[in-house]
Amino acid sequence: MRRRTLLKGAVFGGAAALGAGYWALPAEPRPAAVSLEGARQVLADLHGKTLQSIRGWSPSEVFNHCAQSIDYSIDGYPELKPAWFRHSLGPAAFAVFSVRGAMRHPLDEVIPGAASLLEPVSQGLALQRLHMAFERFASYSGELQPHFAYGALEHGEYAEAHVLHLYNHLSLIRIA
Repeated sequence: MRRRTLLKGAVFGGAAALGAGYWALPAEPRPAAVSLEGARQVLADLHGKTLQSIRGWSPSEVFNHCAQSIDYSIDGYPELKPAWFRHSLGPAAFAVFSVRGAMRHPLDEVIPGAASLLEPVSQGLALQRLHMAFERFASYSGELQPHFAYGALEHGEYAEAHVLHLYNHLSLIRIA
């Protein structure tokens, strides 16, 4: 009985937090449409520019991190959150991001089990890596792997998640 009460409290508390989180998400304009084409245009516009981060990771680390996430959606994430999370709170969080058209997450949190963000170290090569990851994803027609937090996503949902993820990280990057 106590376990059921605790579980109900956790689910209700999580739902309340997600509801409150909806209103805390940024409402400022996105850099482009929430689409693969929009993201590719944003990346093309950054090509050849000197970028700086206003805090946290360098632009190269951000680009490598976003490329990792895209590649892992095809190849499989190194670590997954527990199944209960991927079937409850994770999808609920993604639903809020999707409805709002914006994502907010800790911008210095690595993907669990992911490789170092230092390769490639140059901004230009890291940006090229990210562009290639988006191209690979756009042309991929096979089965996608479960997201480490959101669980199973269709190709269109994953595309939206990758674009919102990129846009969230770009909020800390400026042209120098």
